[in-house]
Amino acid sequence: MAYDCRLMSDVIIVRYGELALKSPGVRNQYERILVKNIEAMLDLRDISYSNVSREWGRIFVHSTDKNASKAVSDVFGVVSSSPAISSDSTIESAASTCASLADEFVKDGESFAIRARRSGNHSFSSNELARKCGDVVWHMMESKDQTPSVDLTDPDKEIFVEMRQNYSYIYTEVTDGVGGLPLGTQGKMVSLVSGGIDSPVATWLLMKRGVEIIPVYCNNDPFNDDRARQRTMDCISQLQKWCPGHPFKIYEVPNGHNLRKFIDQCDSKKTCVLCKRTMYRIAFEIMKIENASGVITGSSLGQVASQTSENMYAEACGLGVPLYHPLIGLDKSEIIDIARRIGTYDISIQPAGECQAVPIHPEIKAKFDSLIVEESKLDIDSLISYSISNARVSKGE
Repeated sequence: MAYDCRLMSDVIIVRYGELALKSPGVRNQYERILVKNIEAMLDLRDISYSNVSREWGRIFVHSTDKNASKAVSDVFGVVSSSPAISSDSTIESAASTCASLADEFVKDGESFAIRARRSGNHSFSSNELARKCGDVVWHMMESKDQTPSVDLTDPDKEIFVEMRQNYSYIYTEVTDGVGGLPLGTQGKMVSLVSGGIDSPVATWLLMKRGVEIIPVYCNNDPFNDDRARQRTMDCISQLQKWCPGHPFKIYEVPNGHNLRKFIDQCDSKKTCVLCKRTMYRIAFEIMKIENASGVITGSSLGQVASQTSENMYAEACGLGVPLYHPLIGLDKSEIIDIARRIGTYDISIQPAGECQAVPIHPEIKAKFDSLIVEESKLDIDSLISYSISNARVSKGE
């Protein structure tokens, strides 16, 4: 059986990134939010812990659960985490713990290195700490008739020592986190979510930047069947797993009656562009209702025929809607990689049928002036009012 430091650990070291660059007041606020989000993730995954504490530059989760480190690393704002063994903040105690750990971790014939760092007031340097811990590990291995070998460049095994003012922490692994900023530090935005691959990824990327999300699904019934709706709701449920403690307020807005008007009264070639402008207007109204500050889309420049630069300009021109396109410069393969990572890809590729309102030859170089002409044939305000008035609002779990 392979050695697993998680089975011996009693604390998880949590590291964060750019929030450390904030002013002291902002940093303190962000750290508090991050701690609450960590606790919510641990609770969601039924991981027991005694408490979550803060020190300058670090957060510590006091837990012996071997799954705690992975759970913590899935919290927005966490750069990395490590299951660690805590000991007293003396060079002798740290060295003794290193030797006990190495007894299981470093095998005969393997090279090792001690990576040490310290903070606080100590009578020794980081290099002295590393040398002392290395000496004790070396002598422990010799006493067992093993052949120790130190390699500081490319060792077989690494043991990390982090010495702080009151405790030292010894660990062997670092789990990469999702990074970003703690959810809830950057306000709220409305996200136009469908069950496709792109929009859930766009939503997740803004969540990663600390934004609380208000999902909006424009239901195209009768031009889509219920599989499209279910796929979207499943994607939203998967996204909700990334933000426990921040339940979504989900808007499901009827959009089929708008599509019918476009098809019956306007140039059918422009149906998709008119639809997108209408969805932006709907999202903008919900944004104002929810006191949010932006609208997120899954658009990626040139990815499909309708997402040309001309269309994207015409779709937004004159609306005054603050639009965010986090996928704008990503390739499809990059988007798919993120979708797999966040758990929405397998949901998004489920069959759901195509939107029956899409024309055979959709507009790919729309002109704003021509759209104004088409919209003059409609009572746009009434269409938006109907959609908002008949929206279904539900809570995520």
